[in-house]
Amino acid sequence: MDDPYKLLGVARDATRAQIKSAYHKLARSLHPDVNPDNAQAEEKFKKVSAAYDLLSDAAKRARFDAGEIDASGAERTRTRHAYRGSPGDGAAGGRFSENFRFGNSADDIFAELLRRRSKGRAGAWNPFETDEEAAPAKGADAEYSLKISFSEAVMGTTKRITLPTGKNLDVKVPAGTKDGAKLRLKGQGHPGRAGAPAGDALIEMKVEPHAFFSREGNDILTTVPVTLPEAVLGGKVTVPTVDGKVTLTIPPGSNSGTVLRLKGKGAPSGKLRGDQLVTLKVVLPDPPDSELESFLKSWGSKYPYDVRTKVGMS
Repeated sequence: MDDPYKLLGVARDATRAQIKSAYHKLARSLHPDVNPDNAQAEEKFKKVSAAYDLLSDAAKRARFDAGEIDASGAERTRTRHAYRGSPGDGAAGGRFSENFRFGNSADDIFAELLRRRSKGRAGAWNPFETDEEAAPAKGADAEYSLKISFSEAVMGTTKRITLPTGKNLDVKVPAGTKDGAKLRLKGQGHPGRAGAPAGDALIEMKVEPHAFFSREGNDILTTVPVTLPEAVLGGKVTVPTVDGKVTLTIPPGSNSGTVLRLKGKGAPSGKLRGDQLVTLKVVLPDPPDSELESFLKSWGSKYPYDVRTKVGMS
């Protein structure tokens, strides 16, 4: 077997950092991805990786230096005799009174992969990885979604959520929150690496539809049905808002599609609020009223008017 120190080109008293640096330089030039279809380079890469696996492990290196294992990690058998050792034969001086044989140690170039995974690192081992890549790193962000009602989004609320870890969090939903908005909770994401802080939790707001309201920017839209007399003669009607019911004045002669504005009844944006835009919809009696039908026949024949020509439809 080749001497691992010679394979890596380092002295026998080299530090672990020097061994690692020498290995990375060789791995960059010998890796199969860099030398496709080069069997010689591939074989050298395997030997260099095995050498690094041996020398990067303090316990294996000490046993190799002591002559207890060979470069492949296989045990060496010592026979019973007394002698004073020397650095060359692997003993620091002493006596062996019996044979020593230990369990075999695998010469596995993927030992680094297993070592890193045991420390919780994700992904496959990269022989080109530098010391900087193993440095502390903030944890990844975790994403969640939270359903809230239309009114909760507009007026703001506090909702309790349970994370997959079982931890409960009170999430403050700001007034004026829009559908799809994301709230960031510091330090509630995935754990960091090597003592670095955890990532954040990103909570995406899912605003549920409302029976009466919709939203356009900071304005709230609603359609209010009105009777024929209310549309023709005008009047006061009660309409819903996110703050509660209010009274709205309908001007005489209002048509379906007429939009009336309720100032400051929209969604908040900072210290200001949008408006509520109320669209009127004239609704006839159901079932039809015979007296109204007779009146309109008489009235229509005396006062005909063409609403389609006015808008260019005829």
